[in-house]
Amino acid sequence: MSSPTGPAGLPVRMPRPRQSGRHRRPEPLAAPEGAPALVLAVPGEPSAAVRSLAEELVSIARSELPGLEAAIGFLDGDDTEYVSLTGVLQRAAALRVERYELAVAAGREVAEPEGPAAVVVPLLVGPNAELMARIRQTVADSGAPAELTDVLGPHPLLAEALHVRLSEAGLARADRARLFTVTTAADGIVLATTGGVEAVQAAGITGMLLAARLAVPVMAAALDQDGSVASVAEQLRNAGSAQLAVAPYLVGPELADGLLDDAAKAADCPVAEPLGAYPAVGKLVLSGYMTLLGISAQQQGAPVR
Repeated sequence: MSSPTGPAGLPVRMPRPRQSGRHRRPEPLAAPEGAPALVLAVPGEPSAAVRSLAEELVSIARSELPGLEAAIGFLDGDDTEYVSLTGVLQRAAALRVERYELAVAAGREVAEPEGPAAVVVPLLVGPNAELMARIRQTVADSGAPAELTDVLGPHPLLAEALHVRLSEAGLARADRARLFTVTTAADGIVLATTGGVEAVQAAGITGMLLAARLAVPVMAAALDQDGSVASVAEQLRNAGSAQLAVAPYLVGPELADGLLDDAAKAADCPVAEPLGAYPAVGKLVLSGYMTLLGISAQQQGAPVR
């Protein structure tokens, strides 16, 4: 049987027919046409390191959803070196209007923009009433049509990230199924967070998932409450844990300088690194965006209004 040919009789590679039936491969997910921008709201003091971290998380989100428009807005940005959350939202709204006007001028039949121009995702793994109130107020004051998602946790992926950070610091086995031991592995974990009582309670949920992964007790404590980390460490020691470690339940930018080190020193515990730009954090940023908009693999390609 003959096959199609191109110039000089060379065979032409024909597209593979789409597989039908229950075992067909899913179509690759992409951002729907006209979808609002994802705006990552970054708390804390802006710096080059914080911007690099945020850019890496945004890059992870873009890699998971091709075509996604994403930007970073610093809650305490100065709109010179570090663009503010207000500035990013206003630009997103202006860009949407500009695109609509250009389309109309070109004679295209397009619907007038409606719905949010941006979806704001706070870079927080747990509740923080003070920071969330500031982000919410900033979104409202910007005048831009935007919606705000919830924080990133609790979530099993955050327990995975905590496990990895502890293993990187030599404070836990990378895989509990492995037969070798880590002599510095902790037999009790203080899960340290900020945001008050509500944040500690929420951290406890992820803490239970981490305890199941490590098979050691995990208790949450408040970094922004004097003596909380040391007190929880003492409770773990009284319950029989002899080798403790502090695991920061934080991305990093929201953490005040010196707070983590001072708390770990007071509790006499080694400490792992914050979650930072761990890939799961970027995926949760995207998940919050997609959940708010109702985007799923089945709906990809449909316009968002």
